[in-house]
Amino acid sequence: MRVSQFFISTLKEAPAEAELVSHRLMLRAGYIRKLASGLYTWMPLGLRVLRKVENIVREEMDKSGGIELLMPAVQPAELWQETGRWDVFGPQMLKITDRHENLFCFGPTHEEVITDIARREVKSYRQLPLNFYQIQTKFRDEVRPRFGVMRAREFVMKDAYSFHASYDSLEQTYRAMHETYSRIFTRLGLQFRAVAADTGAIGGSGSHEFHVLADSGEDALAYCPASGYAANVEMAEAVAPAAPRGAAGQALEKVITPGQKTIEEVATFLGVPPQNVMKSIAVVDSYGNFTLLLLRGDHTLNEIKASKVLGEFRFATEEEIQHNMGCRPGYIGPAATGVRVLADRSAAAMCNFVCGANDDGFHYTGANFGRDAHLDETGIHDLRNVVAGDPSPDGMGHLELCRGIEVGHIFQLRTKYSEALKATFLNENGQAQVMEMGCYGIGVSRIVAAAIEQNYDERGITLPAAMAPFAVAIAPIGIKKSAAVRAAAEQLYGELVAAGVEVLLDDRDERPGVMFADLELIGIPHRIVIGERGLKEGSVEYKGRRDPEAQPIPLQDIAKLVQSKL
Repeated sequence: MRVSQFFISTLKEAPAEAELVSHRLMLRAGYIRKLASGLYTWMPLGLRVLRKVENIVREEMDKSGGIELLMPAVQPAELWQETGRWDVFGPQMLKITDRHENLFCFGPTHEEVITDIARREVKSYRQLPLNFYQIQTKFRDEVRPRFGVMRAREFVMKDAYSFHASYDSLEQTYRAMHETYSRIFTRLGLQFRAVAADTGAIGGSGSHEFHVLADSGEDALAYCPASGYAANVEMAEAVAPAAPRGAAGQALEKVITPGQKTIEEVATFLGVPPQNVMKSIAVVDSYGNFTLLLLRGDHTLNEIKASKVLGEFRFATEEEIQHNMGCRPGYIGPAATGVRVLADRSAAAMCNFVCGANDDGFHYTGANFGRDAHLDETGIHDLRNVVAGDPSPDGMGHLELCRGIEVGHIFQLRTKYSEALKATFLNENGQAQVMEMGCYGIGVSRIVAAAIEQNYDERGITLPAAMAPFAVAIAPIGIKKSAAVRAAAEQLYGELVAAGVEVLLDDRDERPGVMFADLELIGIPHRIVIGERGLKEGSVEYKGRRDPEAQPIPLQDIAKLVQSKL
C-alpha cells in the first residue's frame, strides 16, 4: 500500500479527555475517531488491526470446531421476556420501539437469540454437540463510557454458544475453548493470564476470564508463582489463618477516641497497627435485615463474596446505623450488641482487638470473642479480598497480585437459558431433555486497546507483528527529487509485495523527521530507510520498531532479511 493511495491522519497531541495510553495513542495514530460518547469510527489503519485480530480469532474458532453464523443486532423484547432478563438486565440495555410500537433492544449479548435458534433447529441428540459463533457489533449503554474503545458503548465481540446432550460434553467443549483462547492470545503476541472468575449477569456455574496483563488494568488478579492457581480477586479464596484464635490476654477497656472514625485514624490515635483494629461494616439485605460484617482493619470487603452469603444487600444508611447500633458510623462494633454478626475468617481469628464501643467518641481496647462479643461458628465466612502474601488456596505457595484487562470470558451456562426457553431435544430413549449450554466471549475491539496498553513506548505504538497494521514500512528520503531513491524504493516495494509481505510505502514528499515520527507512532514493526547517501554505498538503513539503533544493510540483502524476520 502506498501512503498516497491510503489514508493516514496522525495527531501531535491527543484530546484532553483521553486518559489511558491506548486511548491517546489510538487517537494520535489515526486508528479511531470519536463520533459521540462511547461511539468510535474505526479509521483505515485501526480497521486493519481490528481485522487481523478478527482473522486470528476466526481461524482458531474454526480449528476448534466452531461454526460461524451471524445473528441480528436488533432483538425482539419477547425473547428477553421469556428468560426474565428484559426487566433485570438493567439500564445498559438500549431499548427501542419500531413504527408498530413493538419493543426491541440493540443486543448487548445473544444468549436468547441463539437458544431460540437451537430450540427451533435441534431435535435429536444426534445433532449435538454444536458450537455456534459470530463476530458482531454489540451495544451496552455504559453509564460512563471512557478509555476509548476499552469501555465503549458500541463494540465488536466474538461470542460463541455451545449446546450439549450432557454435562460431560459441555465440560469437554469448555476445556477446548479454554485451550482455543490460550492459542488466540498467544498468536496475537500478548502476555495474558486465565483466571477463575464470577459468572456475573450472564449466570451459570463455572467461569474463567482471560486478561491481558497491564498496570492500567481495571481488574486485580491473584496468582501463585509456585503453581498454576490464578483467579480474579473477586473469586480468589482467602484461606483461614492456620493458627487458632489466641486467648484473651487483655482486659476490656473503653477509651475515648474523639473524632477518630476511620481505621487509620483509630490505629494512629491508639498506637496500634491497623490489623489489630476490627472493621465493622453495617449492611441491609433485600429482606430488610440489618447485619454487621467484620473484617480485619487492613482488609477490604469483597462484595461478591458477601452477596453469596447474604444475597442482595446494600450498605446501611446513617439513620439505620443510629437506630440499630445507638451511635453514629465510625464507632460501631460487635461488642455487647444484639444485631446479627458475620465475620471474615481472619477477623474471627483476632484477639485482644480494638473495636467501636457503640457509643459516639469511644472505642474498646482488649476486646475478645466469647467474653466480650458473640460470634457463632456458622457466622464465619470468606468475606474479604486476598492480599499479596496470603497462602494460595491450592496449598502450593503464596499469592501475588497483578492487574489485567479482561478480553475474554468463558462460562458454563448449564441450563439457565435452555430451561427458560424450553430448548429440548430427544435423547437416546426418545425422551425430551433440556440442553446443556456454554458461552464463550472475546472482546475483539477491546483487544486492540489492551494490546497497546502492553506495547508502547515514548514514540508511539509497538504492537506485536501479528496485529500491526503493516509488517514493513519503506521510507524513501527525497522520493520526489531523487530518481535513484525512487527506483530503489519501487523495486524493493514490488519485491516485498510479490513475496506476500504487507508493505507501506511512504511516498509522500515529507521531511524524514515527519515520516519517521508517523511510522513509529502507528506501530509498524520494521522500517527501511532509503536515501541517496546510502545508495551510493550500496546500502539501506534497517530498524526494528523496538531496536535502539538503525543498522546499514546491503540493498541486495534487505528483502531477504526482512522476510526472515517475519
